[in-house]
Amino acid sequence: MSRRLLALLTLVAPLCAAEPPATLLAQPEKALVVDALTKDTEAAAAWKTAKGKWERTADGLRTEEIPEDKHGAVSRLPLTLQDFVFAFEFRLDGARMVSLSVNDAKEHVARVAITPTSLRLQKDDHDHDGPDKRVVFLLTEHKFEPGTWHRVVLEMVGDTLVATIDGKVSAFGSDPLFKASKANPGFTCSGQSATFRNLSLWSAKAEPKATWKEASVKVAEAMAAMPKPAPVAAKGKAGAKKSAAKKAS
Repeated sequence: MSRRLLALLTLVAPLCAAEPPATLLAQPEKALVVDALTKDTEAAAAWKTAKGKWERTADGLRTEEIPEDKHGAVSRLPLTLQDFVFAFEFRLDGARMVSLSVNDAKEHVARVAITPTSLRLQKDDHDHDGPDKRVVFLLTEHKFEPGTWHRVVLEMVGDTLVATIDGKVSAFGSDPLFKASKANPGFTCSGQSATFRNLSLWSAKAEPKATWKEASVKVAEAMAAMPKPAPVAAKGKAGAKKSAAKKAS
């Protein structure tokens, strides 16, 4: 067997052997990127890093915000997507927040954002100063202990977005914006630091699972019962404006 053929088989085998993530909405079709994100594995795709420090370690892809950037750490996969499933594991190592963010060709589209004490699923503000606004589908109290690994599965099919944490907590939302072509999914991190591993990105069929309608009713009921975060103490006008500006960035 030639060295070239052996190298090709080495790259293709993980994709062929990969099992699709368990899903509620999507019907996974084809593995697009499967990457352990560790230093002893070759990168399965070219990442585009805009901000922060990113390093492959024995545990996974470690990242931290660089204060001089005045922006959270960001690294994305330069891919165009339609219907898909994106699964990964993360560990908070001191970070204030991490997220999986999905864009389109021009702007932010949606994200699942995680802090040590909360989980948020949302449609992003798509035009900043225009009429479009952020829509939060779920904001709930949830403990993510530092140093503990957790798994996220994000699904987008048609106009619907679903996120599941550790196979136990799920949330969803719908918006016409989600029907358009998506692009550049990637990780963000605020503070220092966090680690990501075991990324699995699959294309999905355009039709949802036959069981989704029934499953969505149960997920909606569970979402309604989830605890809401405690209200944040009121700030002065200057603090409120500063906070609002930071959230909009």
